[in-house]
Amino acid sequence: MSNVSKTDNRELRQNAAPREAATRDPAIVPPVDVFEQDDAVTIRADMPGVNPASLGVEVSDHTLTIEGDITLSMPEGVTARYADIRGSRYQRQFTLGEEIDTEAIEGSIRHGVLTVRLPKRDMHRKRRIDIQAA
Repeated sequence: MSNVSKTDNRELRQNAAPREAATRDPAIVPPVDVFEQDDAVTIRADMPGVNPASLGVEVSDHTLTIEGDITLSMPEGVTARYADIRGSRYQRQFTLGEEIDTEAIEGSIRHGVLTVRLPKRDMHRKRRIDIQAA
């Protein structure tokens, strides 16, 4: 693919995003912790109110997108008068480097905390080299 095509596609994605965003409620950017180990990078995102059915984790063009709809269940006959969370969904994107093996990404959600493990390709993993005494 030529550089012109890549530039044109990037411009189309950037121009299309505001129209799509205008039709949905503004997203809350979830706070995250990022940890790097020798063999992987782990992202933990706080997303209270998101259940596995409403969670989306996608990778496209070295961009990881996490999003989820907030569904807080209230007991029957109870109405919220105040809420710290002011939105109906979360969304955040991360640019991934070439060292991440996008085919082996794993994730789980528990108690409103999303954990995504991004394994590094073998050639980018830190390894110890044993030196022989001569």
